[in-house]
Amino acid sequence: MPKIALLQMTSGVDPDANAAAICDAARGAASVGAKMLFTPEMAGLLDRKRERANEHIVPEDESSLVTEVGEGAAKAGIWISLGLPVVNDQGGWSNRTILFDNTGKVAARYDKIHMFDMALDGGESWQESSAYDPGESAVSCSDTPLGRLGLTICYDIRFPALFEELGRQNCNAIATPAAFTVPTGRAHWHLLQRARAVESSAFVIAAAQVGEHEDGRRTFGHSLVVDPWGDVLLDMGGDEAGLGFCDIDLDRIAEVRSQLPSLANRRDIPRSRAQ
Repeated sequence: MPKIALLQMTSGVDPDANAAAICDAARGAASVGAKMLFTPEMAGLLDRKRERANEHIVPEDESSLVTEVGEGAAKAGIWISLGLPVVNDQGGWSNRTILFDNTGKVAARYDKIHMFDMALDGGESWQESSAYDPGESAVSCSDTPLGRLGLTICYDIRFPALFEELGRQNCNAIATPAAFTVPTGRAHWHLLQRARAVESSAFVIAAAQVGEHEDGRRTFGHSLVVDPWGDVLLDMGGDEAGLGFCDIDLDRIAEVRSQLPSLANRRDIPRSRAQ
C-alpha cells in the first residue's frame, strides 16, 4: 500500500524559494516512507504579472527550477510531480506538469489542455489563453509507484472527456494539481474531484494552492485524495500550506471496477441531428 504526499503551497514569485520549499517537502515526505510527492499547479512560479514572470519563464532545459527539483527527487529517492510555466518549443508559454522519477529523471510531461477563461459576476476574471498555449494530448505514465498515473491540470477537471480517455488508458490514479479560485472552489471543487474519480474508477490526487499569494490572488486550498468510489480520504483544508499524507490501497480499484464496471459498460453515443 504505497504512501503518497501532497504539498499544499502558497507559491510566490521567486522560483528559487518555491524550489527550496518543494525539495524540503520531498525530504520530509521521503523520511516517513512516501513514494511520491504531488505539488500544485504552478508550484514553481505563481505570478499573474506577466512582465515580472517573463524573467523566470524559460525553456524546460534552461530552468534552474527543473534542475533543482530533479536533483531533489534523486537525493530524497522520491517521485515528484512538479507544476510550472515553461517556454514551449513554439516559443509560447505552456502550463506544464513534469513528473520526475526517484532518480531525478523526467518520466512524463503534460501541458494543460483546457485554458481557464472566465468572468464571475463578482468581478473576478481570468484569461489564461491570452498568455498560455493549450496542450494537445492526454498523457499518462505507466511505471509509477501507483501504477499508471494520468496527468491533468486544474481547469481540466471540468472536462469529463479527458478523464474518460485516461480511464480508457486504465489509469490507477489521476493527478489534478490546481490553483482554484475561492468562489469556484467553494462551489465546485469537491463535487468535481469526486465526480471525476467515480467516472474514471480511479484515485484522484489533487494538490492545491492555498491562501494569499504575492501576486495578489487568493486560492482555495483543500488538497484532496479521493478513492474510486468517490470517498474523500484526505482534505487538507483551506487555511494553511503544508504536507499531507495518504496510503493508497490499490486493491480498491479492482474492487470498485468489479462492482460497478462503468468503463467496461461504456457505449459510444452517435451524433443525432436536431429535430
